[in-house]
Amino acid sequence: MKKVYSFILFLLLSLTAYADDIIDVVAKDTNEVNTLNTTAYANRLTNPEQTIEDATRALSISTRLNYTNGIAEAYRVIGIGKYYLDQPEKAMENYLNSLAYFTRGNNLRGEAKVYNNIGILFRDHDYERSLNYLKKSLEIAQKINDVKLMGSLYLNIGNTYTRKNNLFMALTYYDKSFPIFQKLQDSVNLIQCLQNRGVIYFKLKNYDKALDLLLQANAGAKARDLNESVASIDLTLAALYVAKVDYVNAEKIVQEGSAYTQLVKDPKLDYDYRYTTYELELKRKNYGRALTLLRGIYSQDSATYKTNASAQMNLVEAKRRQEEQVKENERIAEKQAYDRSKFWAVTVVAGLLLIVIGLLINNVKRKAKTNAQLTLLNGEVSRQKDNLDRINHHLEEIIDERTKDLQLKNKKLSEHSSYLSHQIRGPIATLRGLINLEKEGLVDQAECLDMMDKCVSEIDEKIIEMSDMLHNPPRV
Repeated sequence: MKKVYSFILFLLLSLTAYADDIIDVVAKDTNEVNTLNTTAYANRLTNPEQTIEDATRALSISTRLNYTNGIAEAYRVIGIGKYYLDQPEKAMENYLNSLAYFTRGNNLRGEAKVYNNIGILFRDHDYERSLNYLKKSLEIAQKINDVKLMGSLYLNIGNTYTRKNNLFMALTYYDKSFPIFQKLQDSVNLIQCLQNRGVIYFKLKNYDKALDLLLQANAGAKARDLNESVASIDLTLAALYVAKVDYVNAEKIVQEGSAYTQLVKDPKLDYDYRYTTYELELKRKNYGRALTLLRGIYSQDSATYKTNASAQMNLVEAKRRQEEQVKENERIAEKQAYDRSKFWAVTVVAGLLLIVIGLLINNVKRKAKTNAQLTLLNGEVSRQKDNLDRINHHLEEIIDERTKDLQLKNKKLSEHSSYLSHQIRGPIATLRGLINLEKEGLVDQAECLDMMDKCVSEIDEKIIEMSDMLHNPPRV
Protein backbone atom coordinates (compact mmCIF):
# COMPACT_ATOMS: atom_id res chain seq x y z
CA MET A 1 0.00 0.00 0.00
CA LYS A 2 2.89 2.36 0.78
CA LYS A 3 4.27 1.77 -2.74
CA VAL A 4 0.92 2.75 -4.28
CA TYR A 5 0.78 5.97 -2.22
CA SER A 6 4.38 6.77 -3.17
CA PHE A 7 3.62 6.24 -6.87
CA ILE A 8 0.54 8.48 -6.71
CA LEU A 9 2.55 11.21 -4.95
CA PHE A 10 5.32 10.99 -7.57
CA LEU A 11 2.74 11.17 -10.37
CA LEU A 12 1.12 14.27 -8.84
CA LEU A 13 4.50 16.00 -8.45
CA SER A 14 5.39 15.19 -12.06
CA LEU A 15 2.05 16.54 -13.31
CA THR A 16 2.54 19.70 -11.22
CA ALA A 17 5.98 20.32 -12.73
CA TYR A 18 4.64 19.66 -16.23
CA ALA A 19 1.72 22.01 -15.61
CA ASP A 20 4.14 24.73 -14.45
CA ASP A 21 6.13 24.35 -17.68
CA ILE A 22 2.95 24.60 -19.76
CA ILE A 23 1.85 27.73 -17.86
CA ASP A 24 5.23 29.38 -18.54
CA VAL A 25 5.01 28.60 -22.27
CA VAL A 26 1.41 29.83 -22.52
CA ALA A 27 2.28 33.06 -20.66
CA LYS A 28 5.17 33.67 -23.08
CA ASP A 29 2.92 33.09 -26.11
CA THR A 30 0.13 35.32 -24.78
CA ASN A 31 2.69 38.09 -24.20
CA GLU A 32 3.76 37.70 -27.82
CA VAL A 33 0.11 38.02 -28.93
CA ASN A 34 -0.37 41.19 -26.87
CA THR A 35 2.87 42.69 -28.24
CA LEU A 36 1.86 41.95 -31.84
CA ASN A 37 -1.59 43.50 -31.35
CA THR A 38 -0.10 46.61 -29.72
CA THR A 39 2.49 47.05 -32.49
CA ALA A 40 -0.13 46.49 -35.19
CA TYR A 41 -2.45 49.11 -33.68
CA ALA A 42 0.42 51.62 -33.39
CA ASN A 43 1.10 51.25 -37.15
CA ARG A 44 -2.50 51.95 -38.21
CA LEU A 45 -1.83 55.56 -39.25
CA THR A 46 1.52 54.97 -40.94
CA ASN A 47 1.31 51.47 -42.46
CA PRO A 48 -2.14 49.85 -42.30
CA GLU A 49 -0.95 46.87 -44.38
CA GLN A 50 1.67 46.11 -41.72
CA THR A 51 -1.11 46.50 -39.14
CA ILE A 52 -3.12 43.75 -40.83
CA GLU A 53 -0.07 41.50 -41.20
CA ASP A 54 0.95 41.75 -37.52
CA ALA A 55 -2.62 41.36 -36.27
CA THR A 56 -3.11 38.29 -38.48
CA ARG A 57 -0.04 36.69 -36.87
CA ALA A 58 -1.47 37.53 -33.44
CA LEU A 59 -4.78 35.95 -34.48
CA SER A 60 -3.05 32.74 -35.56
CA ILE A 61 -1.12 32.36 -32.28
CA SER A 62 -4.06 33.28 -30.04
CA THR A 63 -6.33 30.85 -31.93
CA ARG A 64 -3.83 28.05 -31.33
CA LEU A 65 -3.75 28.96 -27.63
CA ASN A 66 -7.53 29.47 -27.46
CA TYR A 67 -6.72 32.90 -25.98
CA THR A 68 -10.14 34.61 -26.26
CA ASN A 69 -9.10 38.20 -25.56
CA GLY A 70 -6.12 37.87 -27.92
CA ILE A 71 -8.39 36.58 -30.71
CA ALA A 72 -10.90 39.40 -30.14
CA GLU A 73 -8.25 42.15 -30.14
CA ALA A 74 -6.58 40.70 -33.26
CA TYR A 75 -9.89 40.78 -35.15
CA ARG A 76 -10.47 44.36 -33.98
CA VAL A 77 -7.02 45.56 -35.13
CA ILE A 78 -7.44 43.79 -38.48
CA GLY A 79 -10.74 45.64 -38.85
CA ILE A 80 -8.97 48.95 -38.13
CA GLY A 81 -6.39 48.15 -40.80
CA LYS A 82 -9.15 47.35 -43.29
CA TYR A 83 -10.87 50.64 -42.38
CA TYR A 84 -7.74 52.66 -43.16
CA LEU A 85 -7.44 50.79 -46.47
CA ASP A 86 -11.05 51.87 -47.23
CA GLN A 87 -12.51 48.37 -47.10
CA PRO A 88 -15.57 49.00 -44.88
CA GLU A 89 -17.29 45.64 -45.50
CA LYS A 90 -14.21 43.65 -44.43
CA ALA A 91 -13.68 46.02 -41.53
CA MET A 92 -17.26 45.43 -40.35
CA GLU A 93 -16.86 41.66 -40.64
CA ASN A 94 -13.73 41.71 -38.46
CA TYR A 95 -15.32 44.08 -35.94
CA LEU A 96 -18.29 41.75 -35.52
CA ASN A 97 -15.94 38.78 -35.05
CA SER A 98 -14.09 40.77 -32.41
CA LEU A 99 -17.32 41.77 -30.65
CA ALA A 100 -18.47 38.14 -30.48
CA TYR A 101 -15.23 37.06 -28.76
CA PHE A 102 -15.13 40.03 -26.38
CA THR A 103 -18.76 39.31 -25.41
CA ARG A 104 -17.94 35.64 -24.87
CA GLY A 105 -15.03 36.63 -22.61
CA ASN A 106 -17.20 39.19 -20.74
CA ASN A 107 -14.66 41.92 -21.61
CA LEU A 108 -16.63 45.18 -21.33
CA ARG A 109 -13.70 47.39 -22.31
CA GLY A 110 -13.16 45.33 -25.44
CA GLU A 111 -16.86 45.57 -26.32
CA ALA A 112 -16.76 49.36 -25.86
CA LYS A 113 -13.72 49.66 -28.14
CA VAL A 114 -15.43 47.65 -30.88
CA TYR A 115 -18.63 49.73 -30.62
CA ASN A 116 -16.39 52.78 -31.01
CA ASN A 117 -14.79 51.32 -34.15
CA ILE A 118 -18.18 50.43 -35.67
CA GLY A 119 -19.43 53.94 -34.89
CA ILE A 120 -16.43 55.36 -36.79
CA LEU A 121 -17.19 53.00 -39.67
CA PHE A 122 -20.75 54.34 -39.98
CA ARG A 123 -19.61 57.95 -39.48
CA ASP A 124 -19.47 58.83 -43.19
CA HIS A 125 -22.62 56.94 -44.24
CA ASP A 126 -25.19 56.77 -41.45
CA TYR A 127 -24.88 59.50 -38.84
CA GLU A 128 -27.61 58.24 -36.51
CA ARG A 129 -26.26 54.69 -36.60
CA SER A 130 -22.79 56.05 -35.90
CA LEU A 131 -23.98 58.09 -32.91
CA ASN A 132 -25.91 55.10 -31.59
CA TYR A 133 -22.79 52.89 -31.52
CA LEU A 134 -20.54 55.67 -30.19
CA LYS A 135 -22.90 56.57 -27.35
CA LYS A 136 -23.35 52.89 -26.51
CA SER A 137 -19.57 52.65 -26.24
CA LEU A 138 -19.43 55.85 -24.16
CA GLU A 139 -21.97 54.41 -21.71
CA ILE A 140 -19.75 51.36 -21.11
CA ALA A 141 -16.58 53.51 -20.85
CA GLN A 142 -18.24 55.69 -18.20
CA LYS A 143 -19.43 52.58 -16.37
CA ILE A 144 -15.92 51.11 -16.15
CA ASN A 145 -14.34 54.61 -15.75
CA ASP A 146 -11.99 54.23 -18.75
CA VAL A 147 -10.86 57.86 -19.13
CA LYS A 148 -8.73 57.31 -22.24
CA LEU A 149 -11.57 55.60 -24.09
CA MET A 150 -13.96 58.35 -22.99
CA GLY A 151 -11.63 60.95 -24.54
CA SER A 152 -11.54 59.04 -27.84
CA LEU A 153 -15.32 58.72 -27.84
CA TYR A 154 -15.86 62.45 -27.21
CA LEU A 155 -13.57 63.05 -30.19
CA ASN A 156 -15.41 60.60 -32.45
CA ILE A 157 -18.86 61.84 -31.44
CA GLY A 158 -17.69 65.34 -32.29
CA ASN A 159 -16.52 64.08 -35.70
CA THR A 160 -19.97 62.65 -36.39
CA TYR A 161 -21.66 65.92 -35.41
CA THR A 162 -19.20 67.69 -37.72
CA ARG A 163 -20.39 65.53 -40.62
CA LYS A 164 -23.98 66.30 -39.63
CA ASN A 165 -22.98 69.94 -39.86
CA ASN A 166 -23.94 70.45 -36.22
CA LEU A 167 -20.75 72.40 -35.64
CA PHE A 168 -21.34 73.83 -32.18
CA MET A 169 -22.31 70.40 -30.78
CA ALA A 170 -19.18 69.00 -32.40
CA LEU A 171 -17.03 71.72 -30.82
CA THR A 172 -18.59 70.94 -27.41
CA TYR A 173 -17.43 67.31 -27.62
CA TYR A 174 -13.97 68.34 -28.90
CA ASP A 175 -13.63 70.64 -25.90
CA LYS A 176 -14.43 67.65 -23.63
CA SER A 177 -11.81 65.44 -25.25
CA PHE A 178 -8.92 67.95 -25.50
CA PRO A 179 -8.14 68.26 -21.73
CA ILE A 180 -8.31 64.47 -21.34
CA PHE A 181 -5.65 63.98 -24.05
CA GLN A 182 -3.52 66.73 -22.52
CA LYS A 183 -3.66 65.02 -19.11
CA LEU A 184 -2.86 61.63 -20.65
CA GLN A 185 -0.15 63.18 -22.87
CA ASP A 186 -1.71 61.35 -25.82
CA SER A 187 0.06 63.12 -28.69
CA VAL A 188 -1.73 61.21 -31.47
CA ASN A 189 -5.21 62.09 -30.27
CA LEU A 190 -4.13 65.64 -29.44
CA ILE A 191 -3.12 66.04 -33.09
CA GLN A 192 -6.47 64.58 -34.15
CA CYS A 193 -8.29 66.97 -31.82
CA LEU A 194 -6.36 69.97 -33.18
CA GLN A 195 -7.22 68.89 -36.73
CA ASN A 196 -10.92 68.46 -35.95
CA ARG A 197 -11.14 71.83 -34.20
CA GLY A 198 -9.41 73.39 -37.20
CA VAL A 199 -12.05 71.85 -39.50
CA ILE A 200 -14.84 73.32 -37.34
CA TYR A 201 -13.35 76.82 -37.46
CA PHE A 202 -12.79 76.42 -41.20
CA LYS A 203 -16.46 75.62 -41.69
CA LEU A 204 -17.31 78.59 -39.46
CA LYS A 205 -15.15 80.66 -41.86
CA ASN A 206 -12.77 81.65 -39.08
CA TYR A 207 -9.85 80.97 -41.43
CA ASP A 208 -7.05 82.39 -39.28
CA LYS A 209 -7.99 80.29 -36.23
CA ALA A 210 -8.50 77.25 -38.46
CA LEU A 211 -5.12 77.76 -40.19
CA ASP A 212 -3.28 78.04 -36.87
CA LEU A 213 -4.85 74.81 -35.51
CA LEU A 214 -4.33 72.88 -38.74
CA LEU A 215 -0.68 73.89 -39.05
CA GLN A 216 -0.07 72.79 -35.44
CA ALA A 217 -1.71 69.45 -36.18
CA ASN A 218 0.27 69.10 -39.45
CA ALA A 219 3.61 69.73 -37.74
CA GLY A 220 2.79 67.30 -34.94
CA ALA A 221 1.70 64.57 -37.37
CA LYS A 222 4.88 64.96 -39.45
CA ALA A 223 7.04 64.81 -36.32
CA ARG A 224 5.46 61.47 -35.39
CA ASP A 225 5.30 60.05 -38.95
CA LEU A 226 1.51 59.87 -38.90
CA ASN A 227 1.16 59.68 -42.68
CA GLU A 228 -2.59 59.16 -42.70
CA SER A 229 -3.13 62.18 -40.44
CA VAL A 230 -0.79 64.36 -42.53
CA ALA A 231 -2.69 63.46 -45.70
CA SER A 232 -6.05 64.19 -44.05
CA ILE A 233 -4.87 67.50 -42.54
CA ASP A 234 -3.35 68.60 -45.87
CA LEU A 235 -6.72 68.01 -47.55
CA THR A 236 -8.40 70.49 -45.20
CA LEU A 237 -5.48 72.92 -45.54
CA ALA A 238 -5.79 72.77 -49.33
CA ALA A 239 -9.48 73.64 -49.12
CA LEU A 240 -8.60 76.45 -46.68
CA TYR A 241 -5.98 77.93 -49.01
CA VAL A 242 -8.39 77.70 -51.93
CA ALA A 243 -11.01 79.55 -49.86
CA LYS A 244 -8.41 82.22 -49.05
CA VAL A 245 -7.47 82.42 -52.76
CA ASP A 246 -3.90 81.38 -51.89
CA TYR A 247 -3.48 79.08 -54.85
CA VAL A 248 0.30 78.75 -54.54
CA ASN A 249 0.16 77.29 -51.03
CA ALA A 250 -2.92 75.31 -52.05
CA GLU A 251 -0.99 73.64 -54.88
CA LYS A 252 1.99 72.90 -52.61
CA ILE A 253 -0.16 71.39 -49.93
CA VAL A 254 -2.11 69.31 -52.49
CA GLN A 255 1.12 67.90 -53.87
CA GLU A 256 2.36 67.11 -50.36
CA GLY A 257 -0.93 65.52 -49.33
CA SER A 258 -1.10 63.45 -52.54
CA ALA A 259 2.39 62.09 -51.83
CA TYR A 260 1.37 61.07 -48.30
CA THR A 261 -1.83 59.52 -49.71
CA GLN A 262 0.27 57.32 -52.00
CA LEU A 263 2.26 56.20 -48.94
CA VAL A 264 -0.81 55.12 -46.99
CA LYS A 265 -2.59 53.76 -50.10
CA ASP A 266 -5.98 55.19 -49.12
CA PRO A 267 -8.24 55.17 -52.23
CA LYS A 268 -10.81 57.47 -50.63
CA LEU A 269 -8.19 60.11 -49.83
CA ASP A 270 -6.81 59.72 -53.35
CA TYR A 271 -10.29 60.40 -54.73
CA ASP A 272 -10.65 63.44 -52.44
CA TYR A 273 -7.29 64.86 -53.57
CA ARG A 274 -8.14 64.47 -57.20
CA TYR A 275 -11.40 66.26 -56.59
CA THR A 276 -9.66 69.02 -54.59
CA THR A 277 -7.13 69.40 -57.42
CA TYR A 278 -10.03 69.73 -59.83
CA GLU A 279 -11.55 72.47 -57.66
CA LEU A 280 -8.18 74.27 -57.44
CA GLU A 281 -7.76 74.27 -61.21
CA LEU A 282 -11.36 75.37 -61.64
CA LYS A 283 -10.79 78.31 -59.24
CA ARG A 284 -7.62 79.21 -61.12
CA LYS A 285 -9.70 79.08 -64.34
CA ASN A 286 -7.52 76.38 -65.84
CA TYR A 287 -10.63 74.88 -67.42
CA GLY A 288 -8.82 72.44 -69.69
CA ARG A 289 -6.86 70.95 -66.82
CA ALA A 290 -10.00 70.96 -64.66
CA LEU A 291 -11.96 69.10 -67.33
CA THR A 292 -9.23 66.51 -67.71
CA LEU A 293 -9.21 65.94 -63.95
CA LEU A 294 -12.98 65.76 -63.87
CA ARG A 295 -12.99 63.03 -66.50
CA GLY A 296 -10.51 61.02 -64.46
CA ILE A 297 -12.52 61.30 -61.28
CA TYR A 298 -14.73 58.39 -60.40
CA SER A 299 -18.22 59.81 -60.97
CA GLN A 300 -20.45 58.52 -58.27
CA ASP A 301 -23.18 60.45 -56.54
CA SER A 302 -22.32 61.09 -52.91
CA ALA A 303 -25.78 60.24 -51.59
CA THR A 304 -25.88 57.02 -53.61
CA TYR A 305 -22.42 56.13 -52.37
CA LYS A 306 -23.48 56.67 -48.75
CA THR A 307 -26.67 54.65 -49.20
CA ASN A 308 -24.88 51.78 -50.95
CA ALA A 309 -22.00 51.69 -48.48
CA SER A 310 -24.39 51.78 -45.52
CA ALA A 311 -26.58 49.11 -47.08
CA GLN A 312 -23.55 46.90 -47.70
CA MET A 313 -22.44 47.23 -44.11
CA ASN A 314 -25.98 46.55 -42.92
CA LEU A 315 -26.00 43.38 -45.00
CA VAL A 316 -22.65 42.39 -43.55
CA GLU A 317 -23.97 43.08 -40.06
CA ALA A 318 -27.19 41.11 -40.65
CA LYS A 319 -25.27 38.23 -42.20
CA ARG A 320 -22.89 38.27 -39.32
CA ARG A 321 -25.71 38.16 -36.80
CA GLN A 322 -27.19 35.19 -38.60
CA GLU A 323 -23.82 33.43 -38.61
CA GLU A 324 -23.38 34.25 -34.95
CA GLN A 325 -26.78 32.74 -34.19
CA VAL A 326 -25.83 29.57 -36.06
CA LYS A 327 -22.50 29.47 -34.25
CA GLU A 328 -24.25 30.11 -30.95
CA ASN A 329 -26.57 27.17 -31.64
CA GLU A 330 -23.55 25.04 -32.52
CA ARG A 331 -21.80 26.18 -29.35
CA ILE A 332 -24.89 25.31 -27.30
CA ALA A 333 -25.00 21.86 -28.91
CA GLU A 334 -21.27 21.39 -28.31
CA LYS A 335 -21.67 22.58 -24.73
CA GLN A 336 -24.53 20.16 -24.18
CA ALA A 337 -22.44 17.33 -25.63
CA TYR A 338 -19.52 18.42 -23.53
CA ASP A 339 -21.73 18.62 -20.44
CA ARG A 340 -22.98 15.11 -21.11
CA SER A 341 -19.44 13.83 -21.54
CA LYS A 342 -18.41 15.74 -18.44
CA PHE A 343 -21.35 14.28 -16.51
CA TRP A 344 -20.42 10.72 -17.42
CA ALA A 345 -16.75 11.39 -16.80
CA VAL A 346 -17.57 12.85 -13.39
CA THR A 347 -19.88 9.90 -12.71
CA VAL A 348 -17.14 7.38 -13.60
CA VAL A 349 -14.58 9.27 -11.53
CA ALA A 350 -17.04 9.50 -8.65
CA GLY A 351 -17.68 5.75 -8.93
CA LEU A 352 -13.96 5.03 -8.91
CA LEU A 353 -13.53 7.34 -5.95
CA LEU A 354 -16.34 5.55 -4.12
CA ILE A 355 -14.65 2.22 -4.85
CA VAL A 356 -11.32 3.56 -3.61
CA ILE A 357 -12.99 5.04 -0.54
CA GLY A 358 -14.78 1.72 0.07
CA LEU A 359 -11.49 -0.16 -0.21
CA LEU A 360 -9.82 2.32 2.12
CA ILE A 361 -12.68 2.03 4.64
CA ASN A 362 -12.56 -1.77 4.39
CA ASN A 363 -8.80 -1.67 4.86
CA VAL A 364 -9.20 0.60 7.88
CA LYS A 365 -11.85 -1.73 9.31
CA ARG A 366 -9.60 -4.76 8.76
CA LYS A 367 -6.74 -2.95 10.43
CA ALA A 368 -8.99 -1.95 13.31
CA LYS A 369 -10.19 -5.56 13.66
CA THR A 370 -6.64 -6.88 13.50
CA ASN A 371 -5.53 -4.31 16.05
CA ALA A 372 -8.39 -5.34 18.33
CA GLN A 373 -7.42 -9.01 17.97
CA LEU A 374 -3.79 -8.16 18.63
CA THR A 375 -4.88 -6.16 21.68
CA LEU A 376 -6.84 -9.17 22.96
CA LEU A 377 -3.90 -11.49 22.27
CA ASN A 378 -1.56 -9.07 24.00
CA GLY A 379 -3.94 -9.02 26.97
CA GLU A 380 -4.08 -12.81 27.01
CA VAL A 381 -0.30 -13.03 26.73
CA SER A 382 -0.02 -10.50 29.56
CA ARG A 383 -2.41 -12.54 31.68
CA GLN A 384 -0.52 -15.77 30.94
CA LYS A 385 2.73 -13.99 31.70
CA ASP A 386 1.28 -12.84 35.03
CA ASN A 387 0.14 -16.42 35.73
CA LEU A 388 3.59 -17.73 34.84
CA ASP A 389 5.13 -15.09 37.04
CA ARG A 390 2.83 -16.15 39.92
CA ILE A 391 3.54 -19.85 39.26
CA ASN A 392 7.27 -19.19 39.09
CA HIS A 393 7.06 -17.21 42.29
CA HIS A 394 5.06 -20.06 43.93
CA LEU A 395 7.56 -22.62 42.62
CA GLU A 396 10.38 -20.56 44.00
CA GLU A 397 8.60 -20.51 47.35
CA ILE A 398 8.01 -24.30 47.17
CA ILE A 399 11.64 -24.86 46.20
CA ASP A 400 12.74 -22.62 49.03
CA GLU A 401 10.52 -24.55 51.45
CA ARG A 402 11.70 -27.91 50.12
CA THR A 403 15.29 -26.76 50.25
CA LYS A 404 14.88 -25.63 53.83
CA ASP A 405 13.11 -28.90 54.64
CA LEU A 406 15.88 -30.92 53.00
CA GLN A 407 18.47 -28.88 54.79
CA LEU A 408 16.62 -29.52 58.04
CA LYS A 409 16.29 -33.23 57.25
CA ASN A 410 19.92 -33.44 56.25
CA LYS A 411 20.85 -31.77 59.48
CA LYS A 412 18.64 -34.17 61.49
CA LEU A 413 19.90 -37.10 59.46
CA SER A 414 23.40 -36.06 60.14
CA GLU A 415 22.55 -35.75 63.79
CA HIS A 416 20.77 -39.13 63.85
CA SER A 417 23.53 -40.70 61.83
CA SER A 418 26.06 -39.47 64.33
CA TYR A 419 23.83 -40.60 67.14
CA LEU A 420 23.14 -44.05 65.65
CA SER A 421 26.70 -44.63 64.65
CA HIS A 422 27.62 -43.86 68.23
CA GLN A 423 24.83 -46.12 69.48
CA ILE A 424 25.75 -49.00 67.13
CA ARG A 425 29.47 -48.66 67.75
CA GLY A 426 28.94 -49.56 71.44
CA PRO A 427 27.26 -52.96 70.88
CA ILE A 428 29.70 -53.80 68.09
CA ALA A 429 32.63 -52.97 70.35
CA THR A 430 31.05 -55.25 72.97
CA LEU A 431 30.68 -58.06 70.38
CA ARG A 432 34.28 -57.72 69.36
CA GLY A 433 35.30 -57.83 73.01
CA LEU A 434 33.18 -60.96 73.68
CA ILE A 435 34.66 -62.65 70.59
CA ASN A 436 38.17 -61.89 71.81
CA LEU A 437 37.27 -63.19 75.35
CA GLU A 438 35.74 -66.34 73.96
CA LYS A 439 38.88 -66.99 71.88
CA GLU A 440 41.05 -66.69 74.96
CA GLY A 441 38.55 -68.84 76.96
CA LEU A 442 38.02 -66.18 79.52
CA VAL A 443 34.24 -66.32 79.38
CA ASP A 444 31.72 -69.07 79.49
CA GLN A 445 30.46 -69.93 76.05
CA ALA A 446 26.78 -69.91 76.98
CA GLU A 447 27.17 -66.61 78.79
CA CYS A 448 29.09 -65.26 75.81
CA LEU A 449 26.36 -66.29 73.39
CA ASP A 450 23.72 -64.75 75.59
CA MET A 451 25.60 -61.49 75.77
CA MET A 452 26.27 -61.59 71.98
CA ASP A 453 22.56 -62.16 71.39
CA LYS A 454 21.77 -59.07 73.48
CA CYS A 455 24.32 -57.04 71.46
CA VAL A 456 22.86 -58.21 68.15
CA SER A 457 19.33 -57.43 69.38
CA GLU A 458 20.48 -53.95 70.43
CA ILE A 459 22.12 -53.41 67.00
CA ASP A 460 18.95 -54.58 65.30
CA GLU A 461 16.84 -52.15 67.35
CA LYS A 462 19.17 -49.28 66.45
CA ILE A 463 18.98 -50.15 62.73
CA ILE A 464 15.16 -50.26 62.88
CA GLU A 465 15.16 -46.96 64.72
CA MET A 466 17.41 -45.45 62.01
CA SER A 467 15.12 -46.77 59.30
CA ASP A 468 12.06 -45.27 61.00
CA MET A 469 13.87 -41.99 61.41
CA LEU A 470 14.74 -41.89 57.69
CA HIS A 471 11.31 -42.86 56.41
CA ASN A 472 9.00 -41.35 58.99
CA PRO A 473 10.80 -38.49 60.80
CA PRO A 474 7.73 -36.91 62.49
CA ARG A 475 6.86 -40.20 64.08
CA VAL A 476 10.43 -40.55 65.36
